[in-house]
Amino acid sequence: MTTFVDQVREMGLKQAVLVKADEIVERVTAGMNISDIRAALRGDEPRRPNPRLRPHADSFWLHIRPSFYHTEVTHIYPTFRLGWLSTFMFVWETITGIILMIFYTPSPLVAYSNMWNILSNVPLGQLMRNMHRLGAEVMVVAVALHMLRTFITGSYKKPRQFTWATGMILLVLTLLLSFSGYLLPWDQLSYWALTVFISGAEAAPSPLPGIIPAEVINKNVLLILQGAPTLGAGGLLRWYLFHVLLMPLLLGIFFFVHYYKVVLHGLSLPPGREEIGEDTAKRVPKNERTYFIPDILTSELMWTALVTLFLTAGSLWFWDAPLEHHADPIVTPLHVVAPWYLSWSQGWLKLADKTLVVGFIPLLMVAFIVMPYFEVGKSRRYADRRLGLSVAMLFIAFMLVSNWMGTPEFRVQSSPEREVAQEIAPQEGPSVLLGVPFDELLPGTYEPGQVIADRPHLTRALEKFDEALALHSCTLTGNPEFEECRVTGEGKWGNSFTDSAMPDPVAKLIIEDVQPNLRKLVLHFEAVDPNNPDKMLVDLDWVKYRHADSNYEEECRFVNKNC
Repeated sequence: MTTFVDQVREMGLKQAVLVKADEIVERVTAGMNISDIRAALRGDEPRRPNPRLRPHADSFWLHIRPSFYHTEVTHIYPTFRLGWLSTFMFVWETITGIILMIFYTPSPLVAYSNMWNILSNVPLGQLMRNMHRLGAEVMVVAVALHMLRTFITGSYKKPRQFTWATGMILLVLTLLLSFSGYLLPWDQLSYWALTVFISGAEAAPSPLPGIIPAEVINKNVLLILQGAPTLGAGGLLRWYLFHVLLMPLLLGIFFFVHYYKVVLHGLSLPPGREEIGEDTAKRVPKNERTYFIPDILTSELMWTALVTLFLTAGSLWFWDAPLEHHADPIVTPLHVVAPWYLSWSQGWLKLADKTLVVGFIPLLMVAFIVMPYFEVGKSRRYADRRLGLSVAMLFIAFMLVSNWMGTPEFRVQSSPEREVAQEIAPQEGPSVLLGVPFDELLPGTYEPGQVIADRPHLTRALEKFDEALALHSCTLTGNPEFEECRVTGEGKWGNSFTDSAMPDPVAKLIIEDVQPNLRKLVLHFEAVDPNNPDKMLVDLDWVKYRHADSNYEEECRFVNKNC
């Protein structure tokens, strides 16, 4: 066997190094030497036999990719690069997630402080968290659009039914993977969103009603998801393991199965390119082939650079991952909302029984998975699939409406005075009233919109108070004059205790001295029954305390002065 030393003696150091480098490159690329790589990058014709085909048989990374593609599927249409983008985002999430794992401990005692450490002390920590969170959002969009594209172009039809089924499983796993990371910051937003999600387990119907009672299923599923009778350290650890171990493992398995089936059957051609009932994706004439190396590879490198630029620029200048106050099981935020990609389920819960909704969602998923096996139509052409495409558009419209139904604007029973108080002095977080300097908070009674010349910050808070009153002075629970009232800012308040309208609301800010360097801020709301002037419909105080050196707050609601 010729050694490197023998080669140096035979041909000199320079030539021996070049030969050794050529051998190493050929081993790494599974068949292509330096000259082959240079020729591919220049776009030259390959030598024969073509070494650019060997990596797809011998290389670990490229064996799941076809060695050549039909030219028709290398354009933006019909794939829109959504399958590649979904794969890239999974890799992106894996890399950024591993970096964040270094600085994170899944414990309620330190998880929230870890987040602030990442944002404040870790070099590029905020950028990395933003890129990870933004990447999760983009991945959900990419996978969902990829499945939608597959349906619209009819690429789920025979022989690709199982490919579609694995794609649907990947979509579900993507949603669960994104949501399982929602709890990890251990802030109010994540804690209560997961609490609402887990509560669905309490209403899950039994798969075997006559054999296993639903209570047994619900109790055990709830214990698995929470790790304890209540959501705490056990629950956080379990969802952390779901996020970093279980979900990525399952997603990786189905990802490779999905890619294998894509290579096995080939990428489906545009619907009008084939005869009805035929599938010619695997029979690619030589004059219509585009080889992976160099054309597809360089194209994907270009798209990788563009998407990386988009994610990095977006994370730097246009988007910040939210982080609210530390999770508090005692304080429930006013509006608890699910992530946008799951808000449709929250919308359904506002219209139907929880058990019905929780049971319907898995059935809907199963229906999507088995759909290609029951559809008998052979044509993939758009003109022959008007009914299917119309149903798809109606379903998209239904999901968009359901997403809107999941927002606080739809059927949320909340009193206007509480909405106003939450805007001026919320239970937690920054507010315009708590931002007023202590020196400007002189004892007295102040009207909304009042202008105080020597106290600009207090004036701004009173202006905001007036704006909030104008916005929420209409009932949120059924006033037929809602739209007119919203525009004019004049109308009846909604009485949260009687679900009826109450006229002539009165609101004011009262500041009182409690002790030296401590003042009480009271948002006072009241309304008198027009049929009985001696009867108060609402007599409510929203109380906060301000100290000269620091802010701390308490809150108490008075109904007829009985706290």
